[in-house]
Amino acid sequence: MSPDFSSPWQEFCRSCMECKACSLYKERKQAVIWRGSVKAPLLILGEGPGAQEDLQGKPFVGRSGMMLDDLLEALQIPEEKFHIANVVKCRPPGNRAPSVEEARACRPLLNKQFQFVQPQVIMLMGASAYKFFTGDLDGKISQVRGQWIHKGSYWILPTFHPAYILRNNTQKDKLWDDFKMLRSKMEELDFIEPITTVGI
Repeated sequence: MSPDFSSPWQEFCRSCMECKACSLYKERKQAVIWRGSVKAPLLILGEGPGAQEDLQGKPFVGRSGMMLDDLLEALQIPEEKFHIANVVKCRPPGNRAPSVEEARACRPLLNKQFQFVQPQVIMLMGASAYKFFTGDLDGKISQVRGQWIHKGSYWILPTFHPAYILRNNTQKDKLWDDFKMLRSKMEELDFIEPITTVGI
């Protein structure tokens, strides 16, 4: 049975799957677009798909995704409250970071996706997500993580990518602290109910 592309969101997904705006399409198994809820108050943005994501067609499903899911579960942020995506939708060779050209080529699709999601809180996971979303190409994630950026009606929080934490476990507490800040902001904005205890 052929996919149903009758809705605007499904049509958008098809445009992602057919995209050839940069050379990454040549080696992809499939475009990796999203998981979570189409429309959500929280957008979690990573850099690009890895091997498992390329196979399954969903972002953050490998080891990094397991860590992300653990954090979301521990802080009781339900799936209907978040949308997970990446700066680029095709896997860069060798899991390298996306290039500036690749991120720029994928930006129109990300902008369109943003219009569907309509988030008010944006968590940028890792240096590439921070640089390409904010345009601060010289920014250092170690210097900006854990600091809210208030831009218009949006609250933006850069943090470490889970893959970095998997390589540098001593930084895990900082990622946990950032996610607690994220939850507090979502409570403050009345997107989720307060909880009394959290743990991971």
